[in-house]
Amino acid sequence: MKYLLIDTANTFFRARHSAHRAADSWTKVGFALHVTLMSINKVARRFGADHVIFALEGRSWRKDYYEPYKKNRAVARGKMSETEAEEDKLFWETYDSLTKYLSTKTNCSVIRHPEAEADDVIARWIALHPQDDHVIISSDSDYVQLIAPNVRQYNGITDELITLQGYFNAKDQPITDKKTKQPKTLEDPAWLLFEKCMRGDTSDNVFSAYPGVREKGTKNKVGLREAYADRERRGYSWNNMMLQRWTDHNGEEHRVLDDYERNRTLIDLTAQPEAVKAKVDQAIVEQISHKDVGQVGVHFMRFCGKFELNKLSETAESISRWLNETYKGVLNDSSQTRDRQAVLDPQAG
Repeated sequence: MKYLLIDTANTFFRARHSAHRAADSWTKVGFALHVTLMSINKVARRFGADHVIFALEGRSWRKDYYEPYKKNRAVARGKMSETEAEEDKLFWETYDSLTKYLSTKTNCSVIRHPEAEADDVIARWIALHPQDDHVIISSDSDYVQLIAPNVRQYNGITDELITLQGYFNAKDQPITDKKTKQPKTLEDPAWLLFEKCMRGDTSDNVFSAYPGVREKGTKNKVGLREAYADRERRGYSWNNMMLQRWTDHNGEEHRVLDDYERNRTLIDLTAQPEAVKAKVDQAIVEQISHKDVGQVGVHFMRFCGKFELNKLSETAESISRWLNETYKGVLNDSSQTRDRQAVLDPQAG
């Protein structure tokens, strides 16, 4: 099976920023909807998707695990002007209308858990379908860690397909790196994940495990590359790095290993707490178990009419094709899934 996994908020709100700045808010809303659905349609046709999954955001469990998580975004929202805040409210209302429509009037899977983020949903979907092919639609670099022989990422902003073999354009031709003039390659996803866990993630307000650490070591000091190469053996280079201590500006002492493990829990999309994995898995199972919506094409035309999407309605036949595709897959390790459900609901079964 070929699955298209949509990071829904990322895709919609990135499309928002593509709208002409001089346009009024209603025009921007329509443009964002048009770009979102057309980009998904483009990828669904390109890869022959058997089913489309929309992953939604909940209030992340990470905020309880790590208090500073994404606090920088709340600060940014607080600095909006009144006009910007009104437009932001309109976009969120439109986003809610879009996701409600997708959930109730199409046969796509629309999955949300109140304690998880979209990337948790996407990571768990892939884990539950290891024998299938997946294309993630998102511009978020966090997904690069999931890229594998059966997992690719499409960035709708740059129109790039990211694979283990490198970066490709809409014609499946290798993209040339502007600096090296060579085909643009993807570094080892495992290394990129390790580096992010060590350096932190400023966009999510995740602090570095070892501020100022060098990528390559010197004669007297181990660097990230040496520690990474020693990660399985856990020898001198690994321990020399991880057992280092440093003091922050508040005078609090940190051990690198402790902060690295904290960041890995926050950033590594395979390292969520088992209870979180179980809850997300259950949300996936519940969503795909029963859905058989009729007259999908009619509902799509009504949605287009509501938001005056006249140009988009001209592609109704093409878009309705994937909106109508029900889930026909098979979950991996169903016994494990049942065990997780039993943990969540001891009276079940």
